[in-house]
Amino acid sequence: MGKKFLIGLLVVVVFLGLVGIILVGQYITVRNNLVQKREDVRQKWSQVENVMQRRADLIPNLVATVKGYATHEQKVFDDIAAARAALGGARSPQEAIAANGRLDTALSRLLVVVENYPNLKADQQFLSLQAQLEGTENRIAQERRRYNEAIQDYNTYLQLFPHNIFASISGFTYNNDYFKASEGAKEVPKVDFSK
Repeated sequence: MGKKFLIGLLVVVVFLGLVGIILVGQYITVRNNLVQKREDVRQKWSQVENVMQRRADLIPNLVATVKGYATHEQKVFDDIAAARAALGGARSPQEAIAANGRLDTALSRLLVVVENYPNLKADQQFLSLQAQLEGTENRIAQERRRYNEAIQDYNTYLQLFPHNIFASISGFTYNNDYFKASEGAKEVPKVDFSK
């Protein structure tokens, strides 16, 4: 019985050792994948910040051009300045996303002001700035989409079994910093043909 017992014990030890090696290997693989996905989210966020900064840099020139035509629209200009300052001072993705929403709202009000000044709409400097801003807005939309996709990929991977077990052991948490449509985007635009 002693020899059979030792052989049985050796088989159990070898089996447990193999299971342990497999679990450690799986843990290392999942942890490395989570680190890569988290870094991808950070890189995508950095790119969102780059294009938002480009837009923020274009806005003062656009505002200055509009000011030349619409001097009595000071509240719109003040709102844009405050929104840009909030965006520049954002310390987290949540703060930047909120500030970006305020900037979107302020810019849409500026474009409404522009509609009241036909000479401004024909100004070459304004048209050039507006075209650059439109291109930047398209880049922002693309980068927001890529950022949201990276977060979705990270969050999905994080929640899959057995990744969720290894992720909780390693301290990885769900990331809910998605870009969402601003409140104004949910409202139906009012069209008035009487003017």
